Amino acid sequence: MYGLIKKLLFLMDAERAHYVSMNLLRTACSIAPLRWLISALFTPTDASLKRTVFGLEFRNPVGLGAGFDKNAIYLRELQALGFGSVEIGTVTPLPQSGNEKPRLFRLPSDQALINRMGFNNDGLEAIAERLRQWKKTESNRGPRMIIGGNIGKNKTTPNEDAWSDYEKCFNGLFDVVDYFVVNVSSPNTPGLRELQDKAALKAILQVLVENNKSRPQAKPLLLKIAPDLSEGQLEDIAELSRELQLDGIVSSNTTVSRSALNVQNKSISDRIGAGGLSGQPLKSASDAVVSKLHELTQGNIPIIASGGIFTGEDAKDKLNRGASLVQVWTGFIYEGPGIVKTICKKII
Repeated sequence: MYGLIKKLLFLMDAERAHYVSMNLLRTACSIAPLRWLISALFTPTDASLKRTVFGLEFRNPVGLGAGFDKNAIYLRELQALGFGSVEIGTVTPLPQSGNEKPRLFRLPSDQALINRMGFNNDGLEAIAERLRQWKKTESNRGPRMIIGGNIGKNKTTPNEDAWSDYEKCFNGLFDVVDYFVVNVSSPNTPGLRELQDKAALKAILQVLVENNKSRPQAKPLLLKIAPDLSEGQLEDIAELSRELQLDGIVSSNTTVSRSALNVQNKSISDRIGAGGLSGQPLKSASDAVVSKLHELTQGNIPIIASGGIFTGEDAKDKLNRGASLVQVWTGFIYEGPGIVKTICKKII
């Protein structure tokens, strides 16, 4: 069934197809019997899937990565599809429209996407209000889906003031998300990846760590990294994570490399231009980073692994390399709404 729907969606512009498909699902889930049916079809229920990671209980280890539901609009629908967690965002203090369209491109023969979205989102205030409403209405119905808050800086904020944007988002979302992810690894905001350098990163994280410690009950604080870091940079990340006692690492964001694309798609990629590559071509690099981080942290810091996860075997591979949880994104686009249940069956 999804094969036919996918063919129709793939005839549309990729970004438009995203909103068409999710709005159709939203309409279906607004009818209670249909929502219950969708949930019954797609939600794994085996108790052995539960995972307790950085103090939170996940109903299963399969999450949806940041960038899919940037504005916390589709949480009810994603819960019905069985996700154990969803990261909303990336959220910035002020709304921003992102980069010019088109900015999302499919490469079907490589099962890949290229995006240069540019942190388009409705801004902290609007997203926080949606999350407050979500907590009031949907979060107490059945096993709860964990919500992560992926936070970033506005494009116009200079890097030396980036800490302020991250702290604003941290404060504004504190009461409405279960954990935080500091995103300094998107390739689509000019200069953002420079914040992965040890000194710049420490300046941001220290502010958030101190803020977090001042709370009656701290929230798990994670860092999202790029797959393109050198071994020395990964060593810095591991050292900083231990020093600041971060709760986890999300590995990884999209890659700027095109080396894993087939020849035809390399040519298409050249025409598309800048952007982060995700999907199957990212798997090998992502696997290597997860393994290295697990080694460098001696398994003491939980890793949420993403990058090239399409099947249960892909997910198990990440878990066997030391990840505690996994996230899908591009795999969801290509495999469809049954991806969570398919992966969970293999994990069981």
